[in-house]
Amino acid sequence: MTFVQIIDCRTSRHDDMNRLMDTWIEATKGKRTATHSMVGRDRSGPDHLVEIVEFPSYEEAMRNSTLPETNRIFEEMVALCEEIPTFTDLDVVRDEQLGKETCRRYLRELCGRDDPAAYAEMFTPAYIDHDIAMDVDTIGPDALREETLAYRHGFPDFEFTVEDQIAEGDRVVTRWSWRGTNSGEMRGMPPSGKEVSVVGTTTFRFEGGRIAEGWWHWDSLGMLSQMGVIRLPS
Repeated sequence: MTFVQIIDCRTSRHDDMNRLMDTWIEATKGKRTATHSMVGRDRSGPDHLVEIVEFPSYEEAMRNSTLPETNRIFEEMVALCEEIPTFTDLDVVRDEQLGKETCRRYLRELCGRDDPAAYAEMFTPAYIDHDIAMDVDTIGPDALREETLAYRHGFPDFEFTVEDQIAEGDRVVTRWSWRGTNSGEMRGMPPSGKEVSVVGTTTFRFEGGRIAEGWWHWDSLGMLSQMGVIRLPS
C-alpha cells in the first residue's frame, strides 16, 4: 500500500531549506526509497511550508528513515525551523489520477465511436492532434472523430489495451497495444481479412480538465505490412 508522509514546518529561511533538500537528494542517491517529493508554501502564511513525500509502502518509508543521511538532514532541518516540524503518516486508501483515467477511457471506449457530444466533452475546441501517420495535423475534436472512424471502418473490431501510463504535470503518456481484423475498406485500401496488431505511445496535454493536444507515435508501417499493402525489407 502506498504510504505518504506530510512534514509541516515554519521557517523564513526558504533558500537554506531548498539547499538542504538538494543536499539530502544528493547524499541519499541510490539509497533513498522515496518515489515522489513535493514542497508547498502556504499562500496565507509564507513561512509555513508543507512537504509531501511518497513511498511505495510504510516499510520502505521506515527503511528511508533509518538512513544516517536522513537523520543528519533532519537535525539540520530542525535548526532552520522556528519550531519542531510535525509529521503526519498516511496510508493511501484512494488515489485517482484523473488525467490517466480520461486517456484510458478515450482509448478503450470512445476512439472510433461516432459520438460528437462525448468528443466535445473530452477535448478542447481547439484540440491539435500530431500523428506520425498523417501528413498534416488534425485540428478540433470533430476532425479527430472523423479520423478515428476511418480506422473503425477498416477494422470494425479494433480495440486498445493500455500497457503503461505515466502522468507528469499537464501531460499523460500512455503506452498501448492495438488489435483488429481488417475486414473493411480504409482510406481506399481494400480489406485484407487479416488480423493486425500494432504498438504505440500517445502523449496527451490537458487544459482545464480536457485534452488540448496529442502526439501519436506508433508502428504505422507495421500495420500496412501486416495488411499486405507494403513489403518491409527483411
